[in-house]
Amino acid sequence: MKSSSKLFPHPLLSLMLAAIWLLVNNTMSPGHIVLGGCLAIVIPLATTAFGPEPVYLQRPGALLRYGVRLVLDIFTANLQVAIWIMKPSNRLQPAFIRYKLELQSPLAISVLANTISLTPGTVSCDLSADQCHLLIHTLHTDDAEGLARQIHERYEQPLLEALKSC
Repeated sequence: MKSSSKLFPHPLLSLMLAAIWLLVNNTMSPGHIVLGGCLAIVIPLATTAFGPEPVYLQRPGALLRYGVRLVLDIFTANLQVAIWIMKPSNRLQPAFIRYKLELQSPLAISVLANTISLTPGTVSCDLSADQCHLLIHTLHTDDAEGLARQIHERYEQPLLEALKSC
């Protein structure tokens, strides 16, 4: 999302920071609203120089759908992992899979890796030196190719659509 404002170099980030501040503190008191607003201005200004690349939203709707899907997937994966744990059995088949990335942007790859780690039952372990493959550990799978397809369709493809030149 390109912004010409020097006070808000990343307006979407500023809104998200303010909202997260209020959610984490679980209050809408005037003091926290002001403090969250100040942080939402200062943090993007202070960190703009550290960003390796600007981020431009190409399709905000795709990013919104991505976020909703992620929240639902985290919820259902939590339930699935709880079921696996509550039913002691030897049916779990942990595995490492090597996932071929289409994303090229370091930021987009980081978002994908964090998404995978946020979803219970999977964790991103390593990024290859050429940044073309992600090593993923899964708690249980009997179809590694199916898991790779699912990651691509549910997470990587929406990121490719939503973020410009990733």
